[in-house]
Amino acid sequence: MNLNRIDLNLFAVFDAIYTAGSLTKAADVLCITQPAVSNSLARLRDMLNDPLFVRTGHSMTPTPVAQNIIVPAREALRLLRTSVQESHTFNPLTSEKSFNFASRDLLEVSIMPRLMARLQEVSPGISLTNYEISRSQVVAAMASGSLDFFADASTFSDPHLCKQRIAEDKFVVLARPDHPLLENGLDLDTFLKLGHIHVSHRRSGPGPIDIELDKLGKRRRVVMRGQHFLTVPSAIVKTDLIACMPYHLAKHYDLAIYPLPFELPPVEYFLYWHVSADHDQAHIWMREQIMEVAKAYQPHK
Repeated sequence: MNLNRIDLNLFAVFDAIYTAGSLTKAADVLCITQPAVSNSLARLRDMLNDPLFVRTGHSMTPTPVAQNIIVPAREALRLLRTSVQESHTFNPLTSEKSFNFASRDLLEVSIMPRLMARLQEVSPGISLTNYEISRSQVVAAMASGSLDFFADASTFSDPHLCKQRIAEDKFVVLARPDHPLLENGLDLDTFLKLGHIHVSHRRSGPGPIDIELDKLGKRRRVVMRGQHFLTVPSAIVKTDLIACMPYHLAKHYDLAIYPLPFELPPVEYFLYWHVSADHDQAHIWMREQIMEVAKAYQPHK
């Protein structure tokens, strides 16, 4: 039997006939016409190669084949109905759903710990996974259902994605506390003279700091390039290098923090999800939890 040819609606008709014992009564239960019930029964008989019901007086008596399949058919219909109903409802207290995130330092270091603490109180069965993914793969991963949320400091547009701004921050300069050239603070000349650690997921190219300096006709001296902000503190504490990083990360380390010696627009963080999940109750609930956690997030002033 080719499973691709099976019409599940036929089993709903089969169950109604089995329960009612009559094509007319089954039609009333299903709110369809008797000819439609007869047509569905004929198709099911042809598919299963069995009459399924034989007329006995005014009733339809199930055959042995019908008796054998009624229990699993009803269970399959029950599971299908439950699945459809649960797609429109979500109970965080009992859910054991796992949400997959792809984000960089913002979510993993600053928001995810707070989010997990909140979930342990309101939904202890839910689990979170955060992993790295190329931006070029985000839409496909979300479309397949393997990725629920993507968070990034930069914005991009795609007709298949929804987005919401979740936080704002400022870049600051991070250095070791006993830096010999920063006893009197950090001015632009010193900023340009010192060696910098530049964090980017790209192999080359300028970042927001470099773009803004270029507008001023200035250029900093980058001596180390890395992919993650989390590697910066261990490099800074052993050298005279400095690094520009968001305050929400810098504040976690026992290092010296200085304001940028020039103006730079705020960093905005966005949460992305696939349009197919926009009305999903579980997704809506999780987005609400993320936004609630983000309310307590205080950007550097």
